[in-house]
Amino acid sequence: MTPFQRIETTATEEMLPAILLRVVSELHDVAYLIERIEPQLLDLSGGAIMASPEAMKVLQGIDLAVQKTRGIAEFIDTIAGTMPEGWTVDLATALSLVKLTEMQKALGGGSFHVHSQPMAKAAGDFDFF
Repeated sequence: MTPFQRIETTATEEMLPAILLRVVSELHDVAYLIERIEPQLLDLSGGAIMASPEAMKVLQGIDLAVQKTRGIAEFIDTIAGTMPEGWTVDLATALSLVKLTEMQKALGGGSFHVHSQPMAKAAGDFDFF
């Protein structure tokens, strides 16, 4: 038996591969949100941003952040796909550290989703929290 294996699960214990797949989904959401920054910066600057070497470094940093986030998601997805189904983990402590309620729900057993972020919102729309 490994440290992650249990004979039966309690209310806060869940199958580790399922948890990892929810983390993968959240990472894809993060990549999507980061990716949306670049066109907004280009729209705000009117293209002048392309002339600045420092601004180009920022845009390249945005691209790199998206690539790294997606790469980590794919890495975790691959690990989760090869992991034995019987492994469980207690989520209580980990979930207590997550401050965003929606992310806490998604990681803590909420429904598996493709994207938790709205794909299209009108300019000026926002959520109060």
